[in-house]
Amino acid sequence: MYSYLKGSITEIRSNYITLEVHDIGFHILTPNPYLFTVGKETILYVYQKVTDDEINLFGFSSSEEKELFLKLISVNGIGPKSANAILAAGSVESIVTAIESGNAKYLQKFPGIGPKASQQIILDLHGKIDISSVSLNSSALSEVDDALQALGYNGKEIKKILPKLDSNKTTNELIKDALRMMLK
Repeated sequence: MYSYLKGSITEIRSNYITLEVHDIGFHILTPNPYLFTVGKETILYVYQKVTDDEINLFGFSSSEEKELFLKLISVNGIGPKSANAILAAGSVESIVTAIESGNAKYLQKFPGIGPKASQQIILDLHGKIDISSVSLNSSALSEVDDALQALGYNGKEIKKILPKLDSNKTTNELIKDALRMMLK
């Protein structure tokens, strides 16, 4: 099993990229191939899926994205291609937030995910995704974390509400929203 590959991207297609590592071109299925640039050296976190008739490499731009992919494929009825489609259509933060808040409607917007599959994802993964492993997507959220810790809230309480905050707001607005959530 591979953890990551480091090399230069030589080709980008609609659902895969080719990563050249020491003169070997790896065909890697990725959720968002157009996030990468041809000729640029990069690190791809990979998952290898071996079946009777094929071997596939799935690649991710961050370890958090790979970890969420692994959690998704552990759900009954969700395979690597479905998990890849979910990651292609949503951000790690928004998917984790939807799972933790039980937002089945959000999960149903992804290709191939109906009411049953979205409920199964929530049932299997709710409370099992380490929110601290999901990187804070802005310095404002990091400041909110620091402020709440300074006010005496513990890390577990804080990690439950951080994904629910809108990172586009100002730090002051985020702190107010976080305090409202903590007091509920």
